[in-house]
Amino acid sequence: MTKLHKPAAERGKAPSLTDQAYARLREEIITCALRPGTDIGEQDLAARLSMSKTPVREALARLTLEGLVEAFPRRGYRVTPVTVKDITDIFTVRKALEAVAAELAALRMSDAELDELEALSHQTYGQDKGLPVLEFVAANNRFHAAIALGARVPRLHALITGYLEECTRLFHMGATIRDVTPETEEDHSRIVAALRARDGAAAREAISLHTENTRRGLLSALIADENSPLEL
Repeated sequence: MTKLHKPAAERGKAPSLTDQAYARLREEIITCALRPGTDIGEQDLAARLSMSKTPVREALARLTLEGLVEAFPRRGYRVTPVTVKDITDIFTVRKALEAVAAELAALRMSDAELDELEALSHQTYGQDKGLPVLEFVAANNRFHAAIALGARVPRLHALITGYLEECTRLFHMGATIRDVTPETEEDHSRIVAALRARDGAAAREAISLHTENTRRGLLSALIADENSPLEL
């Protein structure tokens, strides 16, 4: 499972070359500019990033630990492929964790927090309107993270945000080939309504249904797309 890492600039110092290489490569992998399964090498990356191989090698080591890159001795590196089983496994865990969080959040979120959540639920994207895909995916993550935070269980929040981070690349893979706005708005509105009603069982059911809808829609779109990087 991938983990959040604060860039050096957020820790109060200028980012090192390793931090810069790491941030650049990580963003390219997450947004699928570097597609799953792509072979990458230290020398080519160093030339493209205009730096020596040492910071690139150190950045790749960090990305390998996060599971975003695979290392092959004497062969180089590869952006970790995404399989059907990967998607199913990730969403199975997310469904279980977020169901618990939603049930607790229905009783514990403040009205002000619910107002902020509802605003996030209306974020949309498209080719000619709404947010760019990158911002839409970030807004979607904030929506789910806000519910996890509202459960008032820090360990649960940490687990869910970790899985949201891992799902970001999957969302980029799917959002570029299908418009999820209608299903997302409907599902998010249903979740917010259940939370406002302080109905824990309904909130659990609503977020579980949303997670399953997302999994099915994502898999269907990726399997049907002949240019999809998904591995069966």
